[in-house]
Amino acid sequence: MDLIADNLPAYLNGFRLTLQLTLLAGALALVVGTVLAALRVSPLPTLRGAAVAWVELLRNTPLTLVFFFLVFVAPQFGILPPLGFWTAVIALSAYTSAFVCEAVRSGINGVPVGQAEAARAIGLTFGQTLGLVVLPQAVRSVVPPLINVLIALAKNTSVAAGFAVVELTAAGRRVALANPAEAIQALAGVAVFYLVLTIPAGYLAGVLERKVAFAR
Repeated sequence: MDLIADNLPAYLNGFRLTLQLTLLAGALALVVGTVLAALRVSPLPTLRGAAVAWVELLRNTPLTLVFFFLVFVAPQFGILPPLGFWTAVIALSAYTSAFVCEAVRSGINGVPVGQAEAARAIGLTFGQTLGLVVLPQAVRSVVPPLINVLIALAKNTSVAAGFAVVELTAAGRRVALANPAEAIQALAGVAVFYLVLTIPAGYLAGVLERKVAFAR
C-alpha cells in the first residue's frame, strides 16, 4: 500500500483521464448509436445498409485495430485526426457506438408492432412514430444493457495507453517500471481504481433495472 500511497497523484491523474475518456466517448457513442439504430429500422434500404456496414465493421474489428487505423492509416486518406486524447475519444466512441446501436435496436424490436401501426394510422410520419412512440419505450427497456456497454467502455479505455494517452493503465505501468520489485502492487493499484469506477456503475445498472421493471 505504501507504493500506491506514494504515487497517489499519478494514479489520480490517470483515473481522471480515464473518467474523461469514458464520459466523453460514452456520450458520443450513445448519440451515434441511437442514430444508427434509427437508421437500421429505416424504410430506406440505403440508410439501413449504411448502418449495417458501420455496425458489422466496427463490432467485428478489435479496438486496437481501430486505434491503428486512426493513427496510421487514416492520414494516408487525408484524414488527420488529432493525436492523443481526442484520437482516443474518436476511436472509443466509434467502436462503442456499434454496441449501443445493437442494444437500442433490440429495444426497438421489443416494442409491439401494433403501437407503431397505431401511430402511423393517426397520421404520424416514420420519424415522429420512432421519436415520439417507439424510441422512448425502447431506450427505457435497454438501460441495463446500455450501462453494461458503458462499463465495457471504461475498461476499453486501457487500449489508449498504447497510443500516447497517459490514462490509468499507462500511469500504473509507469509506476511499475519505476518500481520493478513492486510491479504487482503497482498493477493491483490500477485494478482498484478501475473497480472504483465499474462497481458503482454496475450497482446503478441494477437499481435502474429494478425501477424499469417496476415501471413496466
